[in-house]
Amino acid sequence: MRVIAGSAGGIRLAVPKRGVRPTMDRVKAAIFSSLGDAVIGAHVLDLFAGSGALGIEALSRGAFSAVFVEEDPQSSKIIESNLVRTKLTGRVREQDVFHFLRHASSAEKFQIIFADPPYETTKHGERYTEKLLRDEALPALLDSRGVFVLEKRPHETLPEAKHWRVLRQKRYGATETLFLLAIRNRQSAIA
Repeated sequence: MRVIAGSAGGIRLAVPKRGVRPTMDRVKAAIFSSLGDAVIGAHVLDLFAGSGALGIEALSRGAFSAVFVEEDPQSSKIIESNLVRTKLTGRVREQDVFHFLRHASSAEKFQIIFADPPYETTKHGERYTEKLLRDEALPALLDSRGVFVLEKRPHETLPEAKHWRVLRQKRYGATETLFLLAIRNRQSAIA
């Protein structure tokens, strides 16, 4: 896996040996093609960050800042080493995503939020995607013109969208990517 474009374009990224499902380069390219110039100057949040590939790609393409949230210590160390390797700067938070969301300050707004949650279920049998979409703290962290980019299994049905409106969805083999706007949003960062 590598950074596709921008200041760190072409640099290979390390990937944790276990517990991650890296976003394929063609999916990453499609996501960033859709985002276009919305990435430039954006504050980015990368949830279930894994290797940090999505947040690092955003930084490489001109995002102002990135926060990486990853619970696994090995993955957190790899994100830090990938930031050093690419000569980019970001904040790595080694903690559970839902704990982060519960305690994050809604004063810090993000223009782009990425999430590539595990396909398995939580310890309590919930699907991560469903739990994430029902979380009331997540839309509060999104800027009024921001977009939430979610990767999920194609056959996984979405819960009734109380907080989100689907702007765009696209399937790439075993991955479906959704671009979501918080219901309160009237305009999109994507043309």
